[in-house]
Amino acid sequence: MSLADRLAAARREAEQSGRHAGAGAETTPGPAAGDPATPAGAPTHAAVVPPQPAAPTEPAKPAKPAEPSGGSRRSFTSQQHDRLEELKSSVHGQLLRQLGPHLYDADMDQAELDQQVRSVLAEVLSSQDRPLSSSDRARVTQEITDDILGYGPIEPFLRDPDVSEVMVNGPASIWLEKRGRLTPADARFADEDHLRRTIDKIVSRIGRRVDESSPMVDARLPDGSRVNAVIPPLAVDGSALTIRKFATDPLTDEDLVRFGSLTPQTRDFLAACVRGRLNVIVSGSTGAGKTTTLNVLSSFIPHDERIVTIEDAAELQLKQEHVVRLESRPSNIEGKGAVHIRDLVKNSLRMRPDRIIVGEVRDASALDMLQAMNTGHDGSICTLHSNGPRDTLSRMETMVLMAGMDLPVRAIREQVASAVDLIVHQTRFKDGTRRITHITEVERMEGDIITLQDIFVFDQTAGFDAEGHSLGRLKATGLRPQFLEKMAYVNVTVDPLLFLPERN
Repeated sequence: MSLADRLAAARREAEQSGRHAGAGAETTPGPAAGDPATPAGAPTHAAVVPPQPAAPTEPAKPAKPAEPSGGSRRSFTSQQHDRLEELKSSVHGQLLRQLGPHLYDADMDQAELDQQVRSVLAEVLSSQDRPLSSSDRARVTQEITDDILGYGPIEPFLRDPDVSEVMVNGPASIWLEKRGRLTPADARFADEDHLRRTIDKIVSRIGRRVDESSPMVDARLPDGSRVNAVIPPLAVDGSALTIRKFATDPLTDEDLVRFGSLTPQTRDFLAACVRGRLNVIVSGSTGAGKTTTLNVLSSFIPHDERIVTIEDAAELQLKQEHVVRLESRPSNIEGKGAVHIRDLVKNSLRMRPDRIIVGEVRDASALDMLQAMNTGHDGSICTLHSNGPRDTLSRMETMVLMAGMDLPVRAIREQVASAVDLIVHQTRFKDGTRRITHITEVERMEGDIITLQDIFVFDQTAGFDAEGHSLGRLKATGLRPQFLEKMAYVNVTVDPLLFLPERN
């Protein structure tokens, strides 16, 4: 090959390599691939690549604290929460040091204590060197106030009128009952010690205690709300606290009619039964509303009668003036000094009662209650756990046997048939509503069986609405009770038209 041919081939190769390099660096001006000043195959285009210095300025975008991912947001929220918890703990400690024993001074007025706590709390917060937003300051103030003056994280739920029950299943699990439905609460205790302090605060105010030697306790709040607490080792996953709230203004018969638990006719009938001094048992399952119904029935008692109430934890809220309230007492730390419901029922007979009201009969006190009803203390009322009117009598019979008197079953049944006039049975339905389902007369003995007669029964034939609420209501069976004659002896009459089924 001649020199001319070799030069031509070299030019072609240079042109081809120039095209490829040009495609990779379109914006870079450079000498033509075939320019004789540029040796063939020289790294012309590698040198042309300098636009890359701009790269450090472009990548600066990703370096921006990343449009936080979900994890970053969670981390920031967690840090903020930890900071507030640390601040709360610090402020709480300073507040306790400054107020000291004033917090437990029984003679100090609650309003005065509240004002003093808030005043010292404002001073302590203003002395903190960490800036706080107004919302964080309000939150810290409310939570610390609830913890010192109230019951910590459950205090807002106790103030909420829509919440009927608060259930704490350990420090990290709080559940609420609203309108008969269970929902988890967006709150928690700091730890087990925090929960135990709250339980101790509740029970110590009424002279109760809870510890390893006595790990279960029944107590009440100042408004009468029922409290039950169980602590380890019985409660495996942390202390369990259950608070069944009672309204500060107790429900009336008008409220029960409005809620559908009663009809106007059954309300009038029950009012006449109470005035007519019938012995009444309010029965039902747990949470069926027996205590509320007992309160309403008690409101029908005339104001000129002496009433003695007996309860494990005083919950009844009677409006009459002449009321003596008795409360049972558990044993002390040495296992002594217990006063049971049965002891109080016996003692009440010496107190000249016109009416004896027992919050709940659950043991051998049933025998003393029957004897009271059978010895001139007509008009007594009590509650009892059962699944129906017939089961109520079986439960009463079983509890009498618990007294250990070795009585024949027929003698017990005769006592029950003679003492009890009326059973008001209440049920809690699946939709969360609480309805009276049976108003039943206890008639007499036939052989070895006590005969019962339903006066009003809940009629479920109407079914349910679109939201699952029962459309049924109490209806008369058309039967007239035999105790109307007994009521007439105390000048109480009942309109016979109340017992007509079509009127209900």
